[in-house]
Amino acid sequence: MISVVLVDDQDLVRAGLRALLANDDGIRVVAEAADGRRGVDSVVRSRPDVVLMDLRMPVMDGIEATRAIRADDRLDGTRVVVLTTFDDDDEVVAAIQAGAVGYLMKDTPAARLRDAVHRAADGEKILSPGITGKLLDIVAASPPAPAPDPRLALLSEREVDVLVRVAHGDTNDEIAARLFLSPATSRTYVSRILAKLGARDRTELAVIAHRSGLAR
Repeated sequence: MISVVLVDDQDLVRAGLRALLANDDGIRVVAEAADGRRGVDSVVRSRPDVVLMDLRMPVMDGIEATRAIRADDRLDGTRVVVLTTFDDDDEVVAAIQAGAVGYLMKDTPAARLRDAVHRAADGEKILSPGITGKLLDIVAASPPAPAPDPRLALLSEREVDVLVRVAHGDTNDEIAARLFLSPATSRTYVSRILAKLGARDRTELAVIAHRSGLAR
């Protein structure tokens, strides 16, 4: 059972999230908070697997709260997923630098949100497709790599196809549907690509793909 804490200053938003997550028998909301400071306190008390964190809140914002959670050694197993209505470039980068493993918009479909909670609990990083594009735009604005990443030569043609879909923010199920694979095979491909490229997570795969010109 995945335990979740909801941190959002709007009562209706928290109620909606709670109702959406209740449709998944593998997820349980264990606490809620209406500002970042109370959110950090709730997380310390309940030690959840995942925190769904709003960004713009009173007392303490979501970025500062995320940073406080990630700095607490007692919360090494807790993953923070930012869930917001704002896709400001600076906030995207700041949230990721603060230690968030995901950045989703509040209009994310219910099934995708529940999937994101499971993936975050498993240690994956999750970005909405539009956010992935913004992150890659930020990467594109930085100085280009001097040459294509030589590790790409280790990939098969099919693995390159999967890497491109990862770079566009597709989930494993979406990759499977687009490339006519089973979900299990899709997961296997992603794991194999991570190992071959020595990447930590899907976000790093997206950066490698973009800098090598594969995601354009």
